Amino acid sequence: MPTQSALWSMSLAAETRRVAESHPFLVTALRAGVVNYTAAARFLEVNGETDAVATALRRYAEASPAYETESRDVRVTMKSGIGPVEPGTDEALLSLGGTAFGPDGSDRTGILATGDVDAVALADTLQHLALEEITPLAAAVADGSMLVVVKRLEGANAIRAVENALESVPRTT
Repeated sequence: MPTQSALWSMSLAAETRRVAESHPFLVTALRAGVVNYTAAARFLEVNGETDAVATALRRYAEASPAYETESRDVRVTMKSGIGPVEPGTDEALLSLGGTAFGPDGSDRTGILATGDVDAVALADTLQHLALEEITPLAAAVADGSMLVVVKRLEGANAIRAVENALESVPRTT
């Protein structure tokens, strides 16, 4: 039978993993091996000594798959004059609920990536855009196509961010 100390350590490790996993950026950093474990332990709200939480984080990182990226085979294009269109029409490039975007001569730009794109590529693209302080007006991915709609003046920076994101998409396996 495990000792009380061993049970507490297992509980602390499980609680540390649970709390760490509520912060995806931390899990990514742990997988990449770029974390100061003591600082991360202080950041997390886990009941336990900082050194014990740091040790639990270190063990969690060692048991996690290494962070790796891959370049995606895609074609990225930019189209100005994107705006609201009637949902369900042939012009709609993106449609969700009662909102659709397509060519209409409006003041928005669409960044379209076709090829090896999926939800992971979209998520990484959105993070890259956030780092560039670009907030998409709409974004979606389906059937080998990904569309991000931004303000017209953000188009040039957005296409660079999308291209950079798709050069190093995190591997999920």
